[in-house]
Amino acid sequence: MVRKIRKAAVIGSGIMGGGIAALLAGAGVNVLLLDIVPFDLKDEEKNDPAARNRMVKAGLDAALASKPSLFFNKKDAGLISIGNLDDDIEKLSECDWIIEVVVENLGIKRTLFERVAKIRKPGSVVSTNTSGIPLKDICEGFAQEFKEHFMGTHFFNPVRYMHLLELIPGAETLPEILEFIATFGEKNLGKGIVWAKDTPNFVGNRIGIQGIGACMKFMLEDDMSVAEVDALFGPALGRPKTAIFKTTDLVGLDTMAHVAKNSFDLCQDDEQRDTMDLPDFIGKMVEKKMLGNKTQGGFYKTELTPEWKKIRKVLNIKTLEYEDLVRPTFPCLDEAKKKSTLPEKLACVLKGDDKGAKFAWKCVANAFQYAANRVPEIAGTIVEIDNSMKWGYNFEMGPFEAWDAYGVAEAAERMKSEGLNVPANVMAMLDKGVKSFYKLENGIKFFYDFAAGAYKAVPVSKSMVSIAAAKGNSKTVMKNASASLVDIGDDVFCIEFHTKMNAINAEIVDSIGEALAYVDKNGAGLVIGNEAGGMPGAFSAGADLSFVSKLCHDKKYAEIEAFLKKAQDGIQATKYSAFPVVAAPYGMVLGGGCETCLGADKMVAHSELFMGLVEIGVGLLPAGGGCMNLWKKYINALPGKTAKEVDLAKLFIPAFMKIAMAAVSMSAAQAQGNGFLGLADRIVFNRDNLIGEAKKEVLKMVDDGYVPPVKQPLRVMGNAGQGMVTAELFNMLNGKFMSEHDAFLANRIAFVMSGGDVKVGSEVDEDTILKLERDAFVDFCKEEKTVARIDHMLKTGKPLRN
Repeated sequence: MVRKIRKAAVIGSGIMGGGIAALLAGAGVNVLLLDIVPFDLKDEEKNDPAARNRMVKAGLDAALASKPSLFFNKKDAGLISIGNLDDDIEKLSECDWIIEVVVENLGIKRTLFERVAKIRKPGSVVSTNTSGIPLKDICEGFAQEFKEHFMGTHFFNPVRYMHLLELIPGAETLPEILEFIATFGEKNLGKGIVWAKDTPNFVGNRIGIQGIGACMKFMLEDDMSVAEVDALFGPALGRPKTAIFKTTDLVGLDTMAHVAKNSFDLCQDDEQRDTMDLPDFIGKMVEKKMLGNKTQGGFYKTELTPEWKKIRKVLNIKTLEYEDLVRPTFPCLDEAKKKSTLPEKLACVLKGDDKGAKFAWKCVANAFQYAANRVPEIAGTIVEIDNSMKWGYNFEMGPFEAWDAYGVAEAAERMKSEGLNVPANVMAMLDKGVKSFYKLENGIKFFYDFAAGAYKAVPVSKSMVSIAAAKGNSKTVMKNASASLVDIGDDVFCIEFHTKMNAINAEIVDSIGEALAYVDKNGAGLVIGNEAGGMPGAFSAGADLSFVSKLCHDKKYAEIEAFLKKAQDGIQATKYSAFPVVAAPYGMVLGGGCETCLGADKMVAHSELFMGLVEIGVGLLPAGGGCMNLWKKYINALPGKTAKEVDLAKLFIPAFMKIAMAAVSMSAAQAQGNGFLGLADRIVFNRDNLIGEAKKEVLKMVDDGYVPPVKQPLRVMGNAGQGMVTAELFNMLNGKFMSEHDAFLANRIAFVMSGGDVKVGSEVDEDTILKLERDAFVDFCKEEKTVARIDHMLKTGKPLRN
């Protein structure tokens, strides 16, 4: 039997249920979204289907209106049908997977599943999204066949963006059901799978909430403020910028308090149970409805002055009054800012001797203890705990990885010297002479398994190819400060950028040419990709603006032109090389990063793709072939005969507007709609598999007998396109929708994209359009307003409209 998910049901249309429905629809699954009939229907509404579906309709509308969007593409909502549990529950018999996402109440869940059990078709999977109620209590007394197909599937909010999916086997769940949902979750939904045991709050929330509770307890002991704690527990320790309290505001204090209470009530034997009994100020904040972002005020809030200026406020936990936010610092943080790698930053913070450093160590040491003591209670190995914190809480390192970075033995000695207990499993490991939780050998990552008392290979997907592992296996064949060329197996190589935000500089441009020459002699194909961290991360945020700014200020226009020519030559060489080149973009793919991808034979893109040619925001235009290659994408989307007959105006204006308005997709699906991804390009939901899937495409093209494309002239809009744009810009200027400099830039971009001073339908060779790009870019660099835009972006990170 080949199991498939053709239709799924989600019962419960709140934020979580709506998010799961949106994700499933984005994966191409038909979804039935159900909720209860409102209790307060008037007599005249009781037979009105719209009124009876009011709650589920509101839930779907909220998902559609959410920011950031829970949908990859709003059109995906067409795959979702809605109904209620009174009129439409029989439709569950059509579903292959039924997911319960109702209120955390055992009685309500059991009553619902009793109804589901009578209707579901045999063999269908049934799962609960409970965050803490034991599965054995939910399914107690149910039929054997139901229990064999029942399990926990714990998604994290916001569902689209959080990588973690905890899977909790029931005592009698069939192995093939667990394997199927794990595979579907990883490949189709793009999730990182963590196997959790049926214990309160499972893995991520058990560790995460205890860490927050411990931090709050210690901040009272050490007289630390909210702002001070968040300053320490941000990027310097590999945590998100939201740190502790901004994260709590985001999640909601009521939700956080509920999860903490669940741990406190159900974990009677937990040695750190007291840390889950949250301080009194949390209860007072919940009573006052100071719940965070959902009530416009929690630990932080934003106020507006009469002049409409935003002022950030932070809560004083002693008075429960808001005060102006003054961003604190400590000597340990000042030192950390000077370091380039996370282990170096972490050492500065945790090994410093100021008040902040001592507090950070106190909290982190506690986290080390707690995580180690939870193996094997909540998870079988350290890998599940580390992955839960990375994928569910957006940490760069899990607790065991951070312990390795500090030094396991060194931390253990410090803990003992301070009277802290070192977990027995860690001491046993150290007594065996094992000094780290992880190690890399021959490109394979191993973890120390407490139960076996030995190292085991970290389980990875068969589709996963790790650049880091290849580099660890001495497979780097070329390297400089900005880029590396790595052998990823089967004669396929990957060029990896590693500048800040993977911005493209002169060294990267040189590296692309050198990589192409190397692969031409030694390889079968090339992948352009990297494994930079962050959510969503940056494949490449564009050109190195500081480099461009310096050349502008020094008036070195010939050097600018030469740099652009070399960049264009590299991208053209990529397009017409004798071997296939596949780009693997994800996250931010802007400006030059986008141009690099447009020059590849094919893209294998992650579903979270923020792609666009945004150069106009800094007073420039795409001059790495971006204007030309985007136009080619639009033309090549049509069959040959149709392309010659179609009215080019219907293509030109949409293509031009993507550059003139600096349009950025909010997903790979939107990038398809914007014309950046074509029919031959692929979308992959799981970023962990991105390089591996790109490599597969290279090998498939080689196996199919790859032949490079033939360079051909492009049909262009010429003067007619420029006239259309000029008329539209006149209206936008009069309506004050753009500045005169915007209009100046847009007119020149239209000139370039339309092929210059030629007639409509003319065929223009690629080199001519590339020369037009370079000339326009250099001319823009001579404009004072453009230089001002570049400098403003470098200084503030925001565009200047002048």
